Amino acid sequence: MLKRTILLENKTSVSTKNLQIVIKTEERETTIPAEDIGYVVIDHPQVFLSIPAMNLLIENNAAIIVCGNNHLPNGMFLNLNSHHIQQEIFRNQMEATLPLKKQLWQQTVREKIKNQGVLLERMTGEKNSLDFVASKVLSGDTSNMEGVAANLYWRTFFEHCDLKVKRERFGNFPNNFLNYGYAILRAATARSLSGSGLLNTLGIHHRNKYNAYALADDMMEPYRPLVDEKVFEILTSSNEQELTTATKAAFLKILTQTVYFEGDKSPLMVGLQRSASSLQQCFTGEKKKINFPQLWI
Repeated sequence: MLKRTILLENKTSVSTKNLQIVIKTEERETTIPAEDIGYVVIDHPQVFLSIPAMNLLIENNAAIIVCGNNHLPNGMFLNLNSHHIQQEIFRNQMEATLPLKKQLWQQTVREKIKNQGVLLERMTGEKNSLDFVASKVLSGDTSNMEGVAANLYWRTFFEHCDLKVKRERFGNFPNNFLNYGYAILRAATARSLSGSGLLNTLGIHHRNKYNAYALADDMMEPYRPLVDEKVFEILTSSNEQELTTATKAAFLKILTQTVYFEGDKSPLMVGLQRSASSLQQCFTGEKKKINFPQLWI
């Protein structure tokens, strides 16, 4: 089911009535069934969210995303009891062997690099070598083909945008656009993993002890080019350099963008769930490959 994304950018009260979510602003009051909501993005210091409303949202597996003063997502709340065999899934995940995790990371990096290559070809109209680089990714990406691809990818991406900048986490424009889009994608990925009973803290590659969403950071990698494409579209259609309501809304629409599985298609938020479910099955031994979609056809 396609879920709604709610962006709260003004003084707002969020409460419950008859097991539904009531969103009240100075202009109007809206009632929405909790099961219809997938994401709530809070980007204003005067948003009141009642504890019953928070619990109702989380019980329905909604992700509540809180933005900081820089308007970038700063944290999120997720359901920690979203699967009926949660303990068994956690155990399978924790007991995953190192060879298995290396193979899963190899698959993930290959898909990421392939998607980067497809996006560059869509942008430039020219062939590139990223498909070849993807074919050279070893188990665990021990030769760091991800880094090799990134150097080529970002150089070409920014040159085609006529920008002399580098991809940096805290860098200048348009890094702020990329960071916002990635943060939304990260939250959506984390929600899907939680919904499949997986523990976001335990990554297959990312291992920073301070990172509570290491697995989301792993699984979102092949999907990142969707954010990059949206940034490219914004750069080529406007002169905006700050995150406005319109630009943030554009990034939130990525969650409903169509992605393509073999013989099927689905919105991104559903595609993320399918990828997360396949990862869970890899940990149980039911599958050997993560089910990543084509981002474009």
